Amino acid sequence: MIGLPSRKPQAERARLTSETPLDLRRADQIAKIDGATFDMIVVGGGITGAYTAMDAALRGYSVALLEKDDFASGTSSKSSKMIHGGLRYIEQGNLPLVRHSLLERQRLRKNAAHLVQRLPFLFPVLSRNGVFDRRLAAGFESLLWTYDLAGGWREGVLHQKLTKNEVLSHCPTFKGDDLDGGFMYYDARADDARLTLALARTAAFHGAAVLNGAKVTDIVRSNGKVHGIVAEVGNQEIRAKSGVVIMATGVWLRDWTGAGKDVDAPNIRPAKGVHVAVPWMKIRNDCTVTIPVPGRNRRATITRWGETSYLGTTDEDYTGDLDDVNCTREELDFLLDGARSALNVDIEPEDALGSIGGCRPLVAPPGGKTLEVKRNHEIRTDHDGLVTVVGGKLTTSRHMAEQTVDAAQKVLGQKRRCRTKNARLLGAAGYDAEAIVASGGLASHLGERYGTEARFVGDILDARPELGKPVVQGLPFLEAEVVYSARHELARSVDDILSRRTRARIMARDASARAAARVGELLGSELGLSKTEVARQVTEYEKHTAHERAVLMGESK
Repeated sequence: MIGLPSRKPQAERARLTSETPLDLRRADQIAKIDGATFDMIVVGGGITGAYTAMDAALRGYSVALLEKDDFASGTSSKSSKMIHGGLRYIEQGNLPLVRHSLLERQRLRKNAAHLVQRLPFLFPVLSRNGVFDRRLAAGFESLLWTYDLAGGWREGVLHQKLTKNEVLSHCPTFKGDDLDGGFMYYDARADDARLTLALARTAAFHGAAVLNGAKVTDIVRSNGKVHGIVAEVGNQEIRAKSGVVIMATGVWLRDWTGAGKDVDAPNIRPAKGVHVAVPWMKIRNDCTVTIPVPGRNRRATITRWGETSYLGTTDEDYTGDLDDVNCTREELDFLLDGARSALNVDIEPEDALGSIGGCRPLVAPPGGKTLEVKRNHEIRTDHDGLVTVVGGKLTTSRHMAEQTVDAAQKVLGQKRRCRTKNARLLGAAGYDAEAIVASGGLASHLGERYGTEARFVGDILDARPELGKPVVQGLPFLEAEVVYSARHELARSVDDILSRRTRARIMARDASARAAARVGELLGSELGLSKTEVARQVTEYEKHTAHERAVLMGESK
């Protein structure tokens, strides 16, 4: 649809385009929360909690968002980075979830245009040992037609049938002997950590108080009703009152629900998924490639991201420490075996540049395979007014948030309309992806990370040209971005910068550890940290990355 020329500036775009960047300071956010009274308090700063805070703020409620570690530090930074409907949900017979996910995909493509991009998916058709062979190809194409009709068409392009040579043009390392051709269909991807951060910042822009490094330790009740929270912020204890408290902590509900007495805990079933980053030149894919895994009724994917390719994922029950989930040597070998079986690649465990491990918050009782559990979400309201949301997936987070706020406002006796269906995130209003990324360069790099707010990073570079150096050797992230993150993105630590504000930890784990000292120096200067605190953060980051590598290589359990 072609929009008509406007006679005056578009109101939402104008409102979200500021002269100066959003000013987020920890001290201000702490003061805003401690001792205050809110309509709603959201516990958990993952994708669901951040969208819930944004939704509530847009409806005009006073809201606080508290996260014990960092925004997206849990599951929401460790996903497959895919914004999709999910072909396998059609195979499960869950067409309503697919239809709704594809609608939400397009909303994210519009509302977070700088962070969510089109992603082609390639399925090879092999004469043997494939995801499916030529005998099943016709049936698979019917599945793709169902996907297109369920909402895939909203991307503006339908699935395509490819010849053998066309498949090789997209991934020249495919083994050609058994390759008959392939199919390509279209979904989307996002930097999940930056998407979550953008939601939290947009919530703050609309009036929410948002704070990371704030561990909620107690849900306060008065006369049998939820009345507020107690949280630890460093060595400080803060308290806030609220008409309703929303638990959006994902898999961590397994360990603490915040529920009152005589309330049954939800069936939280963490399902572990891992991804491994390998050099892109080993794979040379320009899209997401689906590969068979020998001896398993499962397929793996390889997605290009910059100069790396992400290989994943697994889907297994997990009962361990939720704060220490890592890819193991067994999982690494499993994924590399799949890559070697489908591709002409000489790839060894030592080639792994980094890895991530996280847990999906499934809502299901024990028994059966986690892969077969439907990715539906659950929202419940306890008799004392505590609202809990869990389950779902990255793609449907906006809709989950809408239903969660609907439930929360019932506790308040209020009814206000949801406004997030067309609400742009900071950086997205007025952003033209094709124009910005067309010729590459610094404008493309900053545009895909900050959208229209990229100019504020440019202002830092203009004032201090010496910050134009890469933070981590071989990666595009600049020192100016560290400064920007400290000033405007509530980054508190070396890990916040290297694991989530940038994705250096998964793209180049060992090189990021070598850069930790410089990141600490920049943060120390911006945040006024003592040399002792900077040294502690650097040492902690180096320890954690060494542990991650040891588990990955089978040197530690």
